[in-house]
Amino acid sequence: MDSVSPTPVPASAGSSFTSATSDGKALIRLDAIAKIFYTDEVETHALAGVHLEVPPGEYLAIAGPSGCGKTTLLSILGLLDTPTQGEYLLDGQPVAGLTASQRARVRNRQIGFIFQAFNLIGDLTVYENVELPLTYRGMDSAERRKRVLEALEKVGMSHRVKHYPSQLSGGQQQRVAVARAVAGDPLILLADEPTGNLDSTNGEAVMELLRDLHRQGATIIMVTHDPRYARHADRSIHLFDGRVVEDETGQKEQADESQLREAGF
Repeated sequence: MDSVSPTPVPASAGSSFTSATSDGKALIRLDAIAKIFYTDEVETHALAGVHLEVPPGEYLAIAGPSGCGKTTLLSILGLLDTPTQGEYLLDGQPVAGLTASQRARVRNRQIGFIFQAFNLIGDLTVYENVELPLTYRGMDSAERRKRVLEALEKVGMSHRVKHYPSQLSGGQQQRVAVARAVAGDPLILLADEPTGNLDSTNGEAVMELLRDLHRQGATIIMVTHDPRYARHADRSIHLFDGRVVEDETGQKEQADESQLREAGF
């Protein structure tokens, strides 16, 4: 059996997007995070001194050109990778000392992932794809069924429980991927270019789904190259050469755009 992670699990398993951080402190805190990849004699500095705080319930977009470190940063936030330097606190707890099994436990229980490529398992049904991460928790079948059906209802896919991924459109597959991410009631949803493989119509539908989840209290961190989608977030940070070069609120941008339109620009 895995060791118990020092990072607390939400006390109320049935509530949506509940954080153990109740005193207004940051849910995520990065202090001077750096990531260096070594290849032969070449050093690639993917991240260089990133400082970041994300409070519970925030919708944050990470933007920037290709190769600027967006996905590397998201991988570190999701405990899929480790920084070369710096400190990462998740819900007030340092993650550097976690063992591999503890990191896997935190990912399974506290972090929901939404990938550009959907990452659904082709020979499992929609229901089975959403249920799979819950089986690793030792959760009884009745509780798993309740969570799976509730998650699929949230994303409008409850009528497709017996279908396989190959029988779904790209937009439908991404909705199933979102359901899989939220079924475990995570502290954080991490989305890596969630609209990258979708046309504009399905992309907007997935973005509206993320906005709905945010309104319900979800903490969302999304990597995107599309400024239209970044503006939907509460806040956007822009990376360039592994550094945060801008930090702005999306709501302010939208308000400024509205004022310009009203002024006839």
